[in-house]
Amino acid sequence: MPRYEFRCRACGDTFEVNRSMAAAGEPASCPQGHADTVKLLSAVAVTGRGGAAGGAPTPAAGGCCGGACGC
Repeated sequence: MPRYEFRCRACGDTFEVNRSMAAAGEPASCPQGHADTVKLLSAVAVTGRGGAAGGAPTPAAGGCCGGACGC
Protein backbone atom coordinates (compact mmCIF):
# COMPACT_ATOMS: atom_id res chain seq x y z
CA MET A 1 0.00 0.00 0.00
CA PRO A 2 1.41 3.44 -0.88
CA ARG A 3 2.70 5.75 1.84
CA TYR A 4 1.90 9.46 1.67
CA GLU A 5 3.63 12.24 3.59
CA PHE A 6 1.67 15.08 5.20
CA ARG A 7 2.60 18.21 7.15
CA CYS A 8 0.45 19.78 9.83
CA ARG A 9 -0.02 23.52 9.36
CA ALA A 10 -0.90 24.01 13.03
CA CYS A 11 2.15 22.39 14.70
CA GLY A 12 4.55 21.79 11.77
CA ASP A 13 4.76 18.03 12.39
CA THR A 14 5.49 15.86 9.34
CA PHE A 15 3.92 12.40 9.33
CA GLU A 16 3.21 9.50 6.96
CA VAL A 17 -0.07 7.75 6.22
CA ASN A 18 -0.51 4.38 4.50
CA ARG A 19 -3.61 4.35 2.28
CA SER A 20 -4.82 3.13 -1.06
CA MET A 21 -4.20 5.20 -4.19
CA ALA A 22 -7.96 5.75 -4.45
CA ALA A 23 -7.86 7.52 -1.06
CA ALA A 24 -4.67 9.50 -1.75
CA GLY A 25 -6.44 12.86 -1.96
CA GLU A 26 -8.45 12.49 1.24
CA PRO A 27 -7.48 14.73 4.18
CA ALA A 28 -5.43 13.27 7.03
CA SER A 29 -5.47 14.34 10.67
CA CYS A 30 -2.19 15.11 12.41
CA PRO A 31 -1.12 12.64 15.15
CA GLN A 32 -1.51 15.57 17.58
CA GLY A 33 -5.20 15.87 16.61
CA HIS A 34 -5.02 18.87 14.27
CA ALA A 35 -7.07 18.75 11.07
CA ASP A 36 -5.28 21.46 9.02
CA THR A 37 -2.80 19.33 7.06
CA VAL A 38 -1.33 19.38 3.57
CA LYS A 39 -0.09 16.45 1.49
CA LEU A 40 3.56 16.80 0.48
CA LEU A 41 5.04 15.88 -2.87
CA SER A 42 7.58 13.09 -2.63
CA ALA A 43 10.48 12.80 -5.03
CA VAL A 44 10.92 9.34 -6.50
CA ALA A 45 14.06 8.29 -8.33
CA VAL A 46 13.47 5.88 -11.19
CA THR A 47 16.45 4.27 -12.83
CA GLY A 48 16.62 1.79 -15.62
CA ARG A 49 18.92 -1.12 -16.07
CA GLY A 50 22.24 -0.04 -17.56
CA GLY A 51 23.89 -1.50 -20.57
CA ALA A 52 24.80 -0.52 -24.11
CA ALA A 53 22.25 2.31 -24.13
CA GLY A 54 24.60 4.50 -22.08
CA GLY A 55 22.99 3.94 -18.67
CA ALA A 56 24.72 2.94 -15.48
CA PRO A 57 26.34 -0.49 -15.49
CA THR A 58 24.13 -3.34 -14.34
CA PRO A 59 25.30 -4.57 -10.91
CA ALA A 60 26.16 -8.21 -10.49
CA ALA A 61 23.46 -10.42 -8.98
CA GLY A 62 23.87 -11.38 -5.38
CA GLY A 63 25.05 -9.00 -2.68
CA CYS A 64 24.07 -9.03 0.94
CA CYS A 65 20.34 -8.89 0.22
CA GLY A 66 20.34 -11.44 -2.63
CA GLY A 67 19.07 -8.96 -5.21
CA ALA A 68 20.78 -7.00 -7.94
CA CYS A 69 21.07 -3.79 -5.94
CA GLY A 70 24.87 -3.93 -5.86
CA CYS A 71 25.15 -3.72 -2.09
